[in-house]
Amino acid sequence: MKTPKKLLAALAPLSLLALGACAQGFDARVSRFQALPPPAQGQTFVVQARNPALQGGIEFQSYARLVAARLEQAGYRAAVDPRDANLVVSLDYDVDQGHDKIETIPGWGGYGAFGWGPGWGPGFYRPFGYGRAGFRYGWYDPWLWGGGLGYGDEVRSYTVYQSQLRMEIESTQDGKRLFEGTAKALSRSDDLPYLVPNLIEAMFTNFPGNSGETVRITVPPPGKKRS
Repeated sequence: MKTPKKLLAALAPLSLLALGACAQGFDARVSRFQALPPPAQGQTFVVQARNPALQGGIEFQSYARLVAARLEQAGYRAAVDPRDANLVVSLDYDVDQGHDKIETIPGWGGYGAFGWGPGWGPGFYRPFGYGRAGFRYGWYDPWLWGGGLGYGDEVRSYTVYQSQLRMEIESTQDGKRLFEGTAKALSRSDDLPYLVPNLIEAMFTNFPGNSGETVRITVPPPGKKRS
């Protein structure tokens, strides 16, 4: 059975929104405290896991290489022998078990089941707040709109996960803490190989940052340049 032309015309905006959702960036909240020496002084570093059980893991080493590459871009040098490093960079990361997010989707209203009326517009994008410093996480997700498109509100539930990356840098000379950073994000994914590289990218955006400042960082999707 052929799909009526009017139905296809009504669904077209939804397909465009779906493509827009796939192109959205990764939002993170980054807090940094730092007293790092200028990289021009030639400090060397070694990256290690805060949890010794992760140290020899292949997964951790992949993240450690990302951090090392960003530190080298900032002007620091990877130590040839870890025992000779001037700086020790410690990493830790995790994602929680998730919690349910419930949203009320307003009815479309308008002229028929697929009409464009008062229900379309305000409220279609409904981000949810994270809390401090005016930082807000959120996204529109057209996939939540599957099913009934007629009149009346709909209540939808989905799972949101909080991920976190912690990074500390200490001097090997006197053990002094020189950097403390935390990057947190809320997302629909609990996949660490997706989350951790994005959190690292957020951590090193404008690294080392202003000490004591919490900022929102949006990591663009692959193939997109940062605005």
